[in-house]
Amino acid sequence: MKKLILTLFIASISSVVFAQWGEEEMSEKPSWKERVFVGGGLAGLSFSSYSDYFAVAVLGGYKITPKLAGGVQIQYRFTNYKTVPKIKTNDYAVSPFLRYNFYGPLFLHAEYEYLNYQYIDYSGEVSRRGFDSFMLGGGFFQPAGRKAGFYLLALYNFNYQSASQNPYSPYTSPFVIRAGITVGF
Repeated sequence: MKKLILTLFIASISSVVFAQWGEEEMSEKPSWKERVFVGGGLAGLSFSSYSDYFAVAVLGGYKITPKLAGGVQIQYRFTNYKTVPKIKTNDYAVSPFLRYNFYGPLFLHAEYEYLNYQYIDYSGEVSRRGFDSFMLGGGFFQPAGRKAGFYLLALYNFNYQSASQNPYSPYTSPFVIRAGITVGF
C-alpha cells in the first residue's frame, strides 16, 4: 500500500507541464501570438520492484476567449516490467481538451483521450489495443507571475472499465489527478 501511495504521489506531482495558461488580460484585439500556447514536460513517473514507468507530454492550444481555451496534448508512456522475461511496453495518447475559467482561479476541464496501449495478455504475450476515454472535472490554478503558475486538476473518466469488465484495462481507477507547474514561453 505504501508503494501505491508513493507511486500516485510521485506521478501526480511530477506531472510538470510547461505551457502558457491563466486568466491574464489580453489586449482588445489580441494577436495570434497572445492566444497560442505550447508546452511539454514530464507527465508521470513511477518506480517499483515490479516495474518502472515514465510518461512525457507535449501540448498546444489556443485561447478562444480570456476564459476559454482549447488544445491538444500528445503523450508517450514507457513501462519496463521486471518480470522474467523482461517486458517493455510503449503507449501513445492524444487528448483534445477544453478548459474554462469560471471563477477566479477555478476552472472546468473536459477532455477526450484516445490511448493506444500495449498490455500483457494471459499467455504472456504483449498485445496492443486502443481505449477511448471521456473525462470531465475541474481544477485550481494559482498564478505565479504573468505566465507561470501551479495547477491541481481532478478528472473523472466516464469510460473507465474495472478489471472485471476489461481484464486489460489501461487504468486502475476512474479518477485522474494531475498537478503541475506551468511556465510560459
